[in-house]
Amino acid sequence: QVQLVESGGGLVQPGGSLRLSCAASGFPFSSYRMTWYRQAPGKERELVASIGGLGDSVKYADSVKGRFTISRDNAKNTVNLQMNSLKHEDTAVYYCYVRRYGANNWGKGTLVTVSS
Repeated sequence: QVQLVESGGGLVQPGGSLRLSCAASGFPFSSYRMTWYRQAPGKERELVASIGGLGDSVKYADSVKGRFTISRDNAKNTVNLQMNSLKHEDTAVYYCYVRRYGANNWGKGTLVTVSS
């Protein structure tokens, strides 16, 4: 059974940094692309960043390029999102995601609030 548990969200001032983590279990972690999505209030869920199973093939939304960095530790079954230079518009619930055997698997999310 796939389990994804996000952590690291919180309140941060504009220009600040946060590091999100997602602990994964129930599947062969290193074999799967992992993705971070986010959903802001009143908006649709959007892809933020994704990373291939071996840490290759990294992709970012244009809105976060140069500010966010996705990484993974296959020994610990974790995927991380380092977020720097945070802006008000980065406020959202951030979700960890993996697609396996045609099924969408989501964590419960972690809230990031960027406010002064």
